[in-house]
Order: sequence, then structure tokens, then C-alpha cells
Amino acid sequence: MVVQVHELSGFQRDLLYVIAGFDHPSGRTVADELERTLECEITHGRLYPNLDALVEAELVEKGEINRRTNFYTLTPDGEEALRRRRRWEDELYDPT
Repeated sequence: MVVQVHELSGFQRDLLYVIAGFDHPSGRTVADELERTLECEITHGRLYPNLDALVEAELVEKGEINRRTNFYTLTPDGEEALRRRRRWEDELYDPT
């Protein structure tokens, strides 16, 4: 089930951008970056269901670092979804 990026919540789009900015980040790394950037706590109950939804939507792949820790990476569909989103944003907003 491939989902279009405009169908995602803002939080899910933020997750995609953070995952894209790291090399196979763990869920904890993703949460830490969002907490640093958004200046709010990212709870386990909010983070992991949204990561799982992105995996189910085939925008993110989940792999295992060890028995307790997973990593996340964008799929080709996830990369393309972000490219399309950025093009759309750039068409609507030009700060110059």
C-alpha cells in the first residue's frame, strides 16, 4: 500500500525528513532529533506507531541493529515522495 506524502500527518512527514537526514537511524535517534528541533518530548507511544505506519505505507524500511534496536531508512518510494513534496513546496513558496 503506497501512500502519497500529502496523506501523511505533519509528524509523519517530519519523521521522513529526519530519517532522510541520517544513515540508518534508530528510533531513539529519530526521537532525539525531533525533540531537539521541535523542543518537545516525543513519547514512545507517539513515535513507534507512526514509524510503523510509514513502514506499512512502504515509505520506510525497518531493519534490526540488535535484538532491542531497529533502524529506519527511506525506501525508493519514500525518497520520491519527499522529492515531490519539496518540489510542490518550492513552487508555492519562494522566499526571495
